[in-house]
Amino acid sequence: MGDLHMGVEAEAINDSSSDNHSKSVDIYPLSCYYFGSKEAIVFKDETLSDRNNRMKSNYAANGLRTSVEAVILVELFKHPHLLLLQVRNSFFKLPGGRLRPGESDIDGLNRKLSRKLSASEDGNETEWQVGECLGMWWRHDFETLMYPYLPSNAKKPKECTKLFLVRLPESQKFIVPKNLKLLAVPLRQVHENHKTYGPIISGVPQLLSKFTINIVDI
Repeated sequence: MGDLHMGVEAEAINDSSSDNHSKSVDIYPLSCYYFGSKEAIVFKDETLSDRNNRMKSNYAANGLRTSVEAVILVELFKHPHLLLLQVRNSFFKLPGGRLRPGESDIDGLNRKLSRKLSASEDGNETEWQVGECLGMWWRHDFETLMYPYLPSNAKKPKECTKLFLVRLPESQKFIVPKNLKLLAVPLRQVHENHKTYGPIISGVPQLLSKFTINIVDI
């Protein structure tokens, strides 16, 4: 019985060590990364009404729309920074986008990250380390607002956005379309700054609170 007890105890310790490792994030200095540009991507130039009509049409054809977005961290001035895309010198968004019908979360996020942050869209040059899902936001109806919960009376939600932690290696190339800006924004600036970054991005620091962030000096 003694040997069995020791084995179980050792297994529990190993599990705890593994769990602690998964709850830590190593981040590297921004200077470790190369940033370049590539051809611009085409955006749909539409009004809010046009967008709602398009969402209704897509929902009728494919059902629930699912989007996946990446939470990517770097270090600058000894502080964690979040990588954000700025569109048209206006609003900010996390890298990612909508899944294709039947596409998995991981495959879709890899495809979107390669399209917006890599030299080649097939992703051959970059292997993205997509980790755990940090949170989910829901659009209950064809409206502008999304919420971090799904009420029991919302039987047919129209959209779901999933946030995934993506860990970066020590060095990597980021090649961004010319009509997008990739910015490193301090987490403390993002925190609860709904007016500038919207509810999803401004809530990222809270989602990261369960992780130990290790700044790696190079």
